[in-house]
Amino acid sequence: MSAITSPAPVDLTTWDPENEATWDSRLAWRTLWITTYSLLLGFATWYLVSAIAPRLTAIGFDLSTVQLYWLAAIPGLAGGLLRFGYMFLPPIVGTRRLIGWSSLLLALPMIGWTLAVRDTSTPYWVLLALAFSAGIGGGVFAGYMPSTSYFFPKRLQGTALGLQAGIGNFGIGLVQVLVPWVIGFGLFGTWFLDPQTTTAGANMWLHNGGLVLIPWAVLASILGFVFLKRVPVKANIREQMDIFRLKHTWIMTAIYMMTFGAYAGLAAQMGLIIVNVYGGFENAPDPLTYAWIGPAVGAAVRAASGPLCDRFGGAPFTLISGIGMTAGTILTLFFLTPTDVNEFWGFLAGMITIFVFAGFGNAGTFKQMPMIFPKRQAGGVVGFTSAVAAFGPFIVGMALSAVSPTVFFVVCAVWCVLCTGLTWWFYARPGAEAKS
Repeated sequence: MSAITSPAPVDLTTWDPENEATWDSRLAWRTLWITTYSLLLGFATWYLVSAIAPRLTAIGFDLSTVQLYWLAAIPGLAGGLLRFGYMFLPPIVGTRRLIGWSSLLLALPMIGWTLAVRDTSTPYWVLLALAFSAGIGGGVFAGYMPSTSYFFPKRLQGTALGLQAGIGNFGIGLVQVLVPWVIGFGLFGTWFLDPQTTTAGANMWLHNGGLVLIPWAVLASILGFVFLKRVPVKANIREQMDIFRLKHTWIMTAIYMMTFGAYAGLAAQMGLIIVNVYGGFENAPDPLTYAWIGPAVGAAVRAASGPLCDRFGGAPFTLISGIGMTAGTILTLFFLTPTDVNEFWGFLAGMITIFVFAGFGNAGTFKQMPMIFPKRQAGGVVGFTSAVAAFGPFIVGMALSAVSPTVFFVVCAVWCVLCTGLTWWFYARPGAEAKS
């Protein structure tokens, strides 16, 4: 009679990434890839509304420009609010349950938008509620990143977090490329779902935007429950509140608001900016053709910069980011009151410059935080800074509905200068207080 083998425990009792004797690198990298896959879907869910909203009026929804800005902005508000909750979860529920249940929750807004766009009489408040639910995809970031940081030694934090956040950020470009493609035909096995008819009389399967993502979210949930484990890092909410007494928590939050706040906000609103600034010209550029480029490039830069941050430190990359984002913001300013449609190429160059340098800063800041703070506090600071920066899409959307793009970009340039100065003084200059 063969011996019965007990299943491997889902809770680890000994785990110290800084000690090779207790660190399982295979488990760490497996955790990174599964959580990154789920995070990719999270960002795709978070930006699903920004990909769908520009097409709603084309299929008969009676929505104003301001209402569309609000729809694209609400996921940012929700993502920021939900991150304040998610930042406390990693040491409370553990990685396995965090990823498993969160991945399943992503399916809710996917299903909701699949159903809502099929009926143009869907009330606006329902659309707003569904936009809020898409914020789940943004909220998970504040839990996933600290959770993953528990699995890696400090020497690999830049690489691990850079890869996770960078590849996760690709979800923005993914959904902005995927949606325009899948709305052009009926998905296999969904022949019974009739297409919507556009005002021009063409067929559009806009419901495919959410529908195509659902099975992948279910798969992420299964992978999380089956293959992930929990490390022995535990703390209740009160114990985690000590990060708010630290000066560098607030400085890093301001800086990450520059890098990721701008990245996330402009990624959500770029399509609508193109429509409102250049949409009145003959042969106006299609926003969905170009809106994905900047976010995708920025995500690639973030992923590629992680290993370099491990080698050279995060602060130099954050400093370069601030300088580059300032330059890109000023460049964009020259193309916000166009007299010719060909000025769009200058606008696009300025925007891509902002996204590229935001990618450097997003990688740099996430290398800095594990170096500035102890492991448990670093996880909390990563969660909190990401929560505040997640309001980027909401702040940018509200600002653009209240002031002109020119005024908005002037304010952005001033903020970039301020945050660049903070980076230099506290983290990058010779003799800096927290060289990182």
